[in-house]
Amino acid sequence: MRLLSDLRSAVARFIKGREPYEVAVENFVRELQKALLRADVNVKLVFTLTRRIRERALKEAPPPYVSRREWFIKIVYDELAQLFGGDKTPSIFPPQTPWVIMLVGVQGSGKTTTAAKIAYLYKKYGYRPCLITVDTYRPAAYEQLQQLAHSIDVPFCGDPNEKDPIAIARKCLEFARSRGCTIVIVDTAGRHGYGDEQALLDEMRDLAKVVKPNEVMLVIDATMGQKAYDLAKRFHETTPIGSIVVTKLDGSARGGGALSAVAVTGATIKFVGTGEKIPEIEVFNPCKFVGRLLGLGDLETLIEKFRSLDISKAVEKRVAHAIASGRLTLRDLYAQILALKRLGPLGKILQMIPGLSLLPLSDEQLKLSEEKMRKWLAIMDSMTMEELDRPNIIDRRRMERIARGSGTTVEDVRELLKYHNLVQRMMRQIRRHRRLRIPGLDLSKLG
Repeated sequence: MRLLSDLRSAVARFIKGREPYEVAVENFVRELQKALLRADVNVKLVFTLTRRIRERALKEAPPPYVSRREWFIKIVYDELAQLFGGDKTPSIFPPQTPWVIMLVGVQGSGKTTTAAKIAYLYKKYGYRPCLITVDTYRPAAYEQLQQLAHSIDVPFCGDPNEKDPIAIARKCLEFARSRGCTIVIVDTAGRHGYGDEQALLDEMRDLAKVVKPNEVMLVIDATMGQKAYDLAKRFHETTPIGSIVVTKLDGSARGGGALSAVAVTGATIKFVGTGEKIPEIEVFNPCKFVGRLLGLGDLETLIEKFRSLDISKAVEKRVAHAIASGRLTLRDLYAQILALKRLGPLGKILQMIPGLSLLPLSDEQLKLSEEKMRKWLAIMDSMTMEELDRPNIIDRRRMERIARGSGTTVEDVRELLKYHNLVQRMMRQIRRHRRLRIPGLDLSKLG
């Protein structure tokens, strides 16, 4: 999102800048204000935040062996983390089972897809989820959730011929119990528009009397911006056992506004949707979120992503070591491309690597199509072990042999080698920048 690129650019300019510290602080604060206001963060909140950052930056003395510029990034990190909810990660593990979650939200907020994402996440943790739809208003709501449930192989229940959501809820809760489900996710009907909050909350109360959910979860679209504040506040006051999911956070320029608005209400943000695909959901951690915003990375989540894939431990170690050491062979690249086909866009993965904000790489440079990945895997399959470990020995003669063996062209082979050099150079740059010591952030994980 725009907020992400704006903040990373500001951090990169601050760290590399040669102007006096006080001037650099003022310039950064101005850029931060512009970035947050563009992201639809509340004006009063922005100026309160930046005033605290400026005061701390000019008054606080850094600890021994930490430069003022490094300490300033730590201050920004702390204050932004506080803005988005502070140093806390919500507990997602229910104290009892079965645990019934009732999803509510405005129509178009991504509620049905979110239901499947949450089911997918809990299934990964060993629970047995069940998806239920009681949406009798939206056409195709039944079919959509049924298809999503089938795609992740979890039990599903609904009744397209029944018009009473309460009758459906009673029947499907019994179905979930009979199937031994431990997490039951009930997808309710949404409301049109953002001015219908009271009707949404009234419906939530009526349905909750029957469903008796252990947890009511409000789904909020990140593009709501500051409108999220009123809805989150009223929801938080209406239900004592409530949590919030913020969806569409990946491409929303106003995502920062929605997140900060919700956080200010004191409501618990439990999950964030980071993309359209079912696996693209995360437990919300303000500190990790801000670390990625500033380009300080999140290696822990990245390694967890690799571990969630069905790849061998040997491949996992090769990938993790390549990222940490800054040294990349074509064999490492082969393993990464196999993993990336399931992890998602390379740019999104690289956001988690500390130091990325300092690298002048465009989205186009990092974009890999399925066709290109398939072609490059074939090329590497046609190489010798020595060529995979020492790609610098590949001359024109070797390129011609590799191209013939893989059914590609010499230009395709040359493009792969150029890409390898780009990623190798990027990783070396990351290691050069790892001297940035941010207290509270463990950058030693880079090796």
